Amino acid sequence: MEAGPSVNNGPASIRTIKIMNKKYWYAISLVAMVLAIAVIAIGYNTRENKLDDLLERKVAFAGSNEWAIRRDYVTALRSKIKKDPTDTKSILALTTLFVQEARITGNYMYYDRAALKCVNKVLQQDSLNFEALSLKSLVYLSQHHFADGLALAEKAQKINPFNAFIYGLLIDGNVEMGHYDSAVANADRMVSVRPDIRSYSRISYLREIHGDYAGAIDAMKMAVDAGGQGDETTEWARIQLGRLYEYTGDLKNAEMHYTIALDERPGYAFAWSGLARVAVAGKRYSKAIEYYRTADSLINDYSIKEEWADAYKLAGKEESADSLTAIVVNELSKDEQNSLNNDDIGHYADRELAYAYLKLKKYDQALGHALIEYNRRPANIDVNETVAWMYYCKKQYPEALPYLKTALTTHSKNPVLLCRAGLIYASTGHRTEAKALLEQGLANDPNISGALKKESLDTLRSLQQDQATGHLHSTKII
Repeated sequence: MEAGPSVNNGPASIRTIKIMNKKYWYAISLVAMVLAIAVIAIGYNTRENKLDDLLERKVAFAGSNEWAIRRDYVTALRSKIKKDPTDTKSILALTTLFVQEARITGNYMYYDRAALKCVNKVLQQDSLNFEALSLKSLVYLSQHHFADGLALAEKAQKINPFNAFIYGLLIDGNVEMGHYDSAVANADRMVSVRPDIRSYSRISYLREIHGDYAGAIDAMKMAVDAGGQGDETTEWARIQLGRLYEYTGDLKNAEMHYTIALDERPGYAFAWSGLARVAVAGKRYSKAIEYYRTADSLINDYSIKEEWADAYKLAGKEESADSLTAIVVNELSKDEQNSLNNDDIGHYADRELAYAYLKLKKYDQALGHALIEYNRRPANIDVNETVAWMYYCKKQYPEALPYLKTALTTHSKNPVLLCRAGLIYASTGHRTEAKALLEQGLANDPNISGALKKESLDTLRSLQQDQATGHLHSTKII
């Protein structure tokens, strides 16, 4: 009988089988890994190439005719781009809509990424496309990437020096970087090319930071008159006009403009927050809290939450105030981290974080974030004011002085700045200068933080008493 094949030819055969099995599984694993990477890459490329759509707006906006028209227009644009991915005109039109929607809804993280995806597609085809460079600059400025935004605007201006929009971006970038003379020069160019709501509103702001409130109000009135009735940009300008009236103590006119904005654009969050500030000034804290709650339900905006927290604190609801501020800190920190990880989403938020941490009395963190922002743009007056104020709140008064000096270089008459400057000067023995600054800051009873106003009034009374007894003098050291 013929013997069959041996089942066991010894230990060497077993080892051979094991080695073959291992090689087999290694090969299977390698193939699986390659396939997984391919699937991920295909999925990533699909997501990157897929056109973004509009997010549904809040309920208060959903029924507006503007929303319906915009939604249909986006659908049409996405259809055209799908048929022809090289249709740069439609891609840039879609980008503009994303930028506008971010401003209207406050959903910046989503729309910034969507807008940058669009402009980068265009720039891949044409690296010198003027409109794409301009829109990318606009998004970077919105994300507080001011140096990058300004550099792109300067590049675009060389391509087309006869466009008003690009001069607006140059104004914004130069203001944020603290190049105020350049901002003024570009404002002159902008208004000469196209006098409209955008140029008038920027002229208003430049007049404001140079101490001309009457001129700022006149220019902002021109901006409002130049805008379309009920347009978001028009009502934004109207809100800025109301804010100017608040700073000059004219609450009647401020309230009137906030009410008009709400009539012209129902559900406009910033009109509700303006009315809330007026209510706070009248010590109607419950009404203010109600208005802020309404505003917060309409848009994602940290400044509204911060003002809302202040209203809670004034109403004696410390726990609610701290809880709301903690939410702001958490969201801003996430946004900042996203920005550090990916240029396409998130924005630098260190100045905002500084004030949020200050509300929680976390002074070291507040100062740390203020200094980070200072290192990005050391010539900006608002940033210098922030650093000076953080040092003051930490009771490191001498350290505040050099930053305060820079903050005052444009001769701004902003009452918050003047009151803070007066307190810092008083704390360092500059009593004559402190009195003059506090008197200017408190003139016309501006609508500013109640805590700052009280501290400023108390300090001013003390200085006035010293003057009456002959003790007021200056020990100026800068």
